Amino acid sequence: MQEAKAPGFRIFDYAVITIVVLLAIVIVFQTYQISHINSEVSALLSAKSAPHGANNPTTSSTNNSFGSRLANIDKPLNASDLSVINNAPDSYFETAAQKLLNGSLTDEILAVPANQSVHAGPYIYGGKPTVIYIGAISCVFCGENRWAMALALSRFGNFSQLYEGYSSFGDHNLPTLYWADDNYTTQEGVGFGNSYSSKYINFLSADYLSPIVQGFEVQPLSYFVSQAPNETYLKAMSFMNSTNQFQGTPFTLWGNTLVTGADGVVFGNSTPTSTTLPLTYETHAQVFSQLKNFNDQFSWGEYAAADVYIAYTCQQLNDTAPICQLPAMKQLISFIG
Repeated sequence: MQEAKAPGFRIFDYAVITIVVLLAIVIVFQTYQISHINSEVSALLSAKSAPHGANNPTTSSTNNSFGSRLANIDKPLNASDLSVINNAPDSYFETAAQKLLNGSLTDEILAVPANQSVHAGPYIYGGKPTVIYIGAISCVFCGENRWAMALALSRFGNFSQLYEGYSSFGDHNLPTLYWADDNYTTQEGVGFGNSYSSKYINFLSADYLSPIVQGFEVQPLSYFVSQAPNETYLKAMSFMNSTNQFQGTPFTLWGNTLVTGADGVVFGNSTPTSTTLPLTYETHAQVFSQLKNFNDQFSWGEYAAADVYIAYTCQQLNDTAPICQLPAMKQLISFIG
């Protein structure tokens, strides 16, 4: 018996082999891409366990693509930057209030008169009125509004620490402040607390935590209630939930006024004309420089937004804090009256 011969190759056979080879190449290339993307995301997420600012870029470049920036996230502010918040001149707040009152600001600042605002407070804790903030670290409006909030709170006390942060990659990735050293890699949770102190008011803060490499995420207020770490926050979150006014983040209480959103829409030195926000491509250093020098649209808008929060708070304090006595501030307090 003869040994069987291998059948001869036909054109059809060559076509099949060519298709198999091409498919193999595509699979290998896709596997490499997925592996490369996963490596980049893993590197970003692992930065949380590294020292603050370690192995992260210190500046951003223009036209960053989705998910390309995680610069010094959770890095504590240095003394100079913290001073920009804590020691801002009262004259900046006065000038911004004048601009708000005379209508010369470019950005939209929501100074709502009393007959159009929602009254639900005050919330008194330890004998002092309490500012309550509920937000999300992924939220772009929380991100831009924390600058104004921090400036407003600085008129009644000071922060011993604040942290560099960002809104989520999927929600414009713009530079902001975090109240605390937040876990931006957890799948879900709430970051409670801050390092603020004041003889006039309390400040209770809660930010929904989610992976910053994703988009905006938040939970109903009942979730914040369920996650409260102690009786103080349990009562405060329950109070905010009981108002039935939650429409999204940020959701805040100043004096006896609920603010159901950001009180200022301030996204840089030009008005956004598309989904790209000017503030997205700024570094924290640039933001602090603008707030310190107070000579552009962004800084005027942030201080004016801070003035609205200050005015609501002054109403509850019967104007006892020095900031409440500034002439333009008294006019603003009367306007929202």
